[in-house]
Amino acid sequence: MVVQLQQLRYFVAVAETRHFTQAAEQVGVTQPSLSKQIHALETDLGAELFTRTRGAIALTPAGEALLPLARRIIADADTARVEVQELVGLRRGRLRLGATPSLCVSLVAPILRRYADAYPRVRLQVEESGSQDLVRHLVQGSLDMAIIVLPDAGTDPSLRTEPILRESLVVVSSLTMPPPTEKPPLRITELRDQPLVMFRTGYDLRDATVAACERAGFTPSFAVEGGELDAVLGFVEAGLGVALVPSMAVAGRDRLRITTLAKPGVQRTVALAHRRDVTPTHAARALRDTLLAYLTEASAWSTLPPGVDPL
Repeated sequence: MVVQLQQLRYFVAVAETRHFTQAAEQVGVTQPSLSKQIHALETDLGAELFTRTRGAIALTPAGEALLPLARRIIADADTARVEVQELVGLRRGRLRLGATPSLCVSLVAPILRRYADAYPRVRLQVEESGSQDLVRHLVQGSLDMAIIVLPDAGTDPSLRTEPILRESLVVVSSLTMPPPTEKPPLRITELRDQPLVMFRTGYDLRDATVAACERAGFTPSFAVEGGELDAVLGFVEAGLGVALVPSMAVAGRDRLRITTLAKPGVQRTVALAHRRDVTPTHAARALRDTLLAYLTEASAWSTLPPGVDPL
């Protein structure tokens, strides 16, 4: 037995109007089509739903029993349709977004402000962590989308990545300490004798710094290590050493000296990532559109920090 939702709608219309022709007009079908569907419903249920005597329509006991159930089923279906339409229209929903700390403090905040204004009923959940952790959580399915730094060796093949910008790293130092070089821009080799404030193990910025120093032929010396971005910048401000950080992360830090690197410098590529086998939700696709629109506008108005180039 297969009872169709449309048949239940026709049944309720006849039950409420007690007239086949009026019911057909109400639901927008011809009277023969409606009668055919009512007959099919009765056949599937194995019981007559209406009595037809002297032109009058009345519910049978089976029809009386079905009517409240049919109304409830139709109401639930209408509620489900509205809920789905709201999700599709992004009036409601949930977005689980991951981003690295350096991107959270520089890029993600204004993006989410614009996104929240456009879609105020989408519930935002943000996880701040290093790219390696975010990749693992994407693969596990606990995030819908993440803004990560692409490693030189490539990322997990189960993820689809979309590069969105390339960013140069800069050297930051305390204004209370001597500059790291007398003649900017600074060459990586000049960091050989500089005490470095270093990120914790597993942090992509730690890997980028160590790799750049090793390519220049030396192993860096750490003054202090193990912090997240805010801690590293605080240690630098306190004069404990210098650090190699993204240019976006230090905008507006007036207690830090920013020194650019000599060419070719050190760059990193930032990308949006999600699982290949899962179609991004409407909320996630809207976040992507919001992010790309923001970068396009910021580039056009030259409001991005120096060394940041949208892709």
